[in-house]
Amino acid sequence: MSSTKLAFDRLRVLIIDDRKETRIMVKSMLGEMGITQIFEANDGREGLEFVDIAFDMIDIILCDWNMPQMDGLQLLQQIRSVNSEMPFLLITGRSDQQSVIEAKGAGVTAYIRKPFSLNHLEAKLRIVHQMSSIASN
Repeated sequence: MSSTKLAFDRLRVLIIDDRKETRIMVKSMLGEMGITQIFEANDGREGLEFVDIAFDMIDIILCDWNMPQMDGLQLLQQIRSVNSEMPFLLITGRSDQQSVIEAKGAGVTAYIRKPFSLNHLEAKLRIVHQMSSIASN
């Protein structure tokens, strides 16, 4: 696991989910990967406020799709209107083809379906991290 920690030890992650239990679970998984710089938001509006204030403190956003106030797709569209490069991992229970097409059309970097394992989350983060590293070079 030490190679994982080396790959992710500097990654700064914002988790946005209206369910506290989900944020705790994802935060725990990220911690097991060696990620220690983790921020949280209760919903899309709070997440957008955080991004507006501290955009340069975030390397990747992990966001639930279904939330009150502003859902994950609406948040993604807001973020993409000002920054097309921010890695955005959408977390959802949806798996129908129309939802996948809708998310990709909005500019999602990656998509992960609930429930997911530590290994699945790590694999998605590696893909997103590689994609963002390539884009920044």
